[in-house]
Amino acid sequence: QVQLVESGGGLVQAGGSLRLSCAASGRTFSSYSMGWFRQAPGKEREFVRGISRSGGTTNNADSVKGRFTISRDNAKNTVYLQMNSLKPEDTAIYYCAAADKPLATSRRYEYDYWGQGTQVTVSS
Repeated sequence: QVQLVESGGGLVQAGGSLRLSCAASGRTFSSYSMGWFRQAPGKEREFVRGISRSGGTTNNADSVKGRFTISRDNAKNTVYLQMNSLKPEDTAIYYCAAADKPLATSRRYEYDYWGQGTQVTVSS
């Protein structure tokens, strides 16, 4: 079992930045690929960014292209999502997820563990 706890969400004005953190416990963090997803009210949960066990990234979420960066610090058992140039349409609950896969993936069904989510609200 892997426990994932997100933090760093909050209210920010459009154009601002936030750094989300996801702290993992209960399992060897470095064994998992990690990902960030988000879900707005009434919308499907969508992939944002993914990172492999070795640090390679999957950045095929066009809606955040050039604005969001995923990273991981295995020594701290933590994955981060740096969000810059935030837009109101980025408002959502952001979820951290872990996948028992060697490579980063954007496929929700390939993730095995999920955090509780952290709210990000971007005001205009």
